[in-house]
Amino acid sequence: MTRHMDEERDNQKEMKREEGGQEYMASIEEDGELQESEDTMSNNDITPSVCSVPETDAEEEFPSSYKENSPQENQLLEMAENFRCQYVHLHPERKPLLLCPLNECGTKKFVSTTLRPTLLPYPELYSWQGCASLVSDYLCLEPIDPPSNLPKQLFSSTWVLQNQRGSSFDFSTLLCSFLLGAGYNAYCVSGYAAKEMCVIDQSRQDCPLRVTLEQVPLEEPQKQIKKYSVKPPRDLRSGFQKQQEARRRAEAEAMVAQRREEEERLKEERERPPPDPLLGQRVHCWVLILSGNREVPENFFIDPLTGRSFSTDDPSFLGIESVWNHQNYWVNMQSCHYGCAEMTFDLSDSMRWEFLLPGDAALLISTMKLEQESEDVEEEEEEEEETKVFEMSPTWVKPIAISQQDMETRCPGGKRVIRFRKATLEKFAPYLLHDGMVTRLTTFTDLECERPTAMRQWFQNRKDRLEERELDLVAGTTLERFHRGRSHALKSHRYVTMELETERQMEFYSRARADGLAERYDLPSEMTERFEERDDFLYYRHTLFHEHLEKTVAAEIQNQEHRHVKKIVERFHRDRSKPASEDVAERVFLVSENRIELTYHREDDRITSAWRSFVKPHNLGDTKNEQPFTSDMVSTYQVDPFEKPKKQLFMYELLVALTKEEETVIQRVMESEAEVWEILATRGQEENNIELLISIYNTARNENARIHREARERMAHEERLRQEEKDLDFLVPFLNRLDSPEITSRQLALQLRNDCLAALKQQIIDKTNLIQARFEKKTQCLEEKQLWYQKNRLSMNKQDEEEYLSFCSKAMFEIHTLKLRLSRQKEDAPQKYQALDQTLRQDPRLAKFL
Repeated sequence: MTRHMDEERDNQKEMKREEGGQEYMASIEEDGELQESEDTMSNNDITPSVCSVPETDAEEEFPSSYKENSPQENQLLEMAENFRCQYVHLHPERKPLLLCPLNECGTKKFVSTTLRPTLLPYPELYSWQGCASLVSDYLCLEPIDPPSNLPKQLFSSTWVLQNQRGSSFDFSTLLCSFLLGAGYNAYCVSGYAAKEMCVIDQSRQDCPLRVTLEQVPLEEPQKQIKKYSVKPPRDLRSGFQKQQEARRRAEAEAMVAQRREEEERLKEERERPPPDPLLGQRVHCWVLILSGNREVPENFFIDPLTGRSFSTDDPSFLGIESVWNHQNYWVNMQSCHYGCAEMTFDLSDSMRWEFLLPGDAALLISTMKLEQESEDVEEEEEEEEETKVFEMSPTWVKPIAISQQDMETRCPGGKRVIRFRKATLEKFAPYLLHDGMVTRLTTFTDLECERPTAMRQWFQNRKDRLEERELDLVAGTTLERFHRGRSHALKSHRYVTMELETERQMEFYSRARADGLAERYDLPSEMTERFEERDDFLYYRHTLFHEHLEKTVAAEIQNQEHRHVKKIVERFHRDRSKPASEDVAERVFLVSENRIELTYHREDDRITSAWRSFVKPHNLGDTKNEQPFTSDMVSTYQVDPFEKPKKQLFMYELLVALTKEEETVIQRVMESEAEVWEILATRGQEENNIELLISIYNTARNENARIHREARERMAHEERLRQEEKDLDFLVPFLNRLDSPEITSRQLALQLRNDCLAALKQQIIDKTNLIQARFEKKTQCLEEKQLWYQKNRLSMNKQDEEEYLSFCSKAMFEIHTLKLRLSRQKEDAPQKYQALDQTLRQDPRLAKFL
């Protein structure tokens, strides 16, 4: 099958080959004898040594796979060299390929074996966005020098992670390893790109974070045209005048549009970068992700330097030389005159992509097509058995690992600054700054980023639950956003200054509050509150205060005196359990005028609403000095003229109830003011003494947990040492027999010494007797076996004789060993006895008595 495919591919390529040319990109195994001279190879070699290897002892730091090649790797290098020679011979006008660069130990390695698919146990690395963000933040770029040549070395991902620096090829190798481990169909791409992408110059690009944060203007809902509506009045203006007015308006709009286009053109010319003399020649490496795996709908590029994704027709990518993954290597045979816009990324198409190793992705797809077209199953099986392809060597790179601390730090030094068009983005590691800030976005009005207009800050691990702060440096306003769980369920706070009775707006998590408060807008002379999902259907309250006199403003603010209420307006949603004529829609307390006004909801079949207006009598509720209630104090309007009017007693009772409700509402307004004061005081204390939350599982930063852990380790170590000393103490068994573990007299010390020596003597005697008994037993068995042999020698066969000789040999060896042990035991006994006696005399518990 492979032979037929090679012949078919060669026939197709011969049609495009010039006359007199040699066979083009044929099978590597068949053309293995094609080699160029050493001088030609040295001239075209793309992997010379460089001096950027770390100054460490490579023999001790790197494993053997970094410093030498296996037989399979050597065979792969030979195949790659053969492939390179054919490529140079057939395409001398093209630049060399990156096939076998040197690693950090100066050893040639094939680029595909440098990839190591890895899936780390961090949820953010399960998606391509998280992988790209980590690589772009974790590493620092070392530009390729010169920028038009391929890099002289390709380091392993472990070395790149350890040193946190590398070229775009090192970036792509690490990112592709993560993407392959996460299940993506990812490839490293060697090609050419614009200067801004090669050197990470994003000063002419909009910040992606700023773009996502810009609010899309909401479209105003179109008014529904009712079938029956009042017709608009006729337009009695002259038609000629309307034409003239429309023409003048169109001319003015055209002039404005022309002026705007001219300004945009001049602006683009000012912002346009200078021409690049190396346009189309700057070498760059990025990652290609093909559709299919992980539900990727279409092919796209990922720039590892910025972590951003691009479409395959993006003009920043100017051409492709080759792509590779951990299984194969492909060379692009398509034209790149229009960049990558018209390229096809079907790697199974051998006319557009020439592969190095047969039998991989490209050949596998072609083989599957041939198998589907074949009708004879037996012939297919025979062809599959005959087909033998070279498999890619396993990776030589050590397992890739990133610690939890490095994942948190991410950026080198814990900080990274990225400059965009009229914006600067700063990233910080958690707990690096005392206020817990992790991201800061500053926007400017000029391209030089010298005149800031706004600043946005993001925080983590704040005890006050602060999540984001937005500063408008032009208007002088500050907007703070908080996570759930804060006191008063505060969601956001917009203010100019933290002083009392200044303009501010607060939003709350309404479902976390008992009163359902969702928003509060506070001004020096008024306060507006909005509510949600209340049982009494209240959704709006507006309070108007009396204006302060200039002399009393500072004193009232300093003493935190409540403002005097002038007017309160409350609005309610419709309560369907009541008739509309009895369901209050708006309630107005005119405190300064001693009046109360009620407006009821409108019936569905009515165009007007009922209302009532009350004038409060003086001393209402005081039975002695109360002003009499008269009909002049009530004004009503009934929508239904046939409805029976309410009696005066009902109106009086309603007025009394409204008066009590007015006092309750005023008390709630005062509570709202007090809540504002408390929030401002709390925020001031929190900003003066910022505290960060530390998880109990973060033992590196949690001081209490660290002290507790160290104390437990210290106690365990001391207990272990005590146990070891106890196991080696000769006097412990004898001290345990006494009533008191302390030695108080010479007689007791002598007794312990004699007992200890007697125990050692008895132990030596017992051991000697045991060895002697075993020696005698083995000797007796050997003698009995020898007597048995003398009696049965004539009737024994060869096998019995061999067993007898084996038994005698083993018995003699054991008897000899026991004899040596017995003699050594007798020789060492006096020395052991003397050593124990000396140890007991030096023991601090016995030395003072002996």
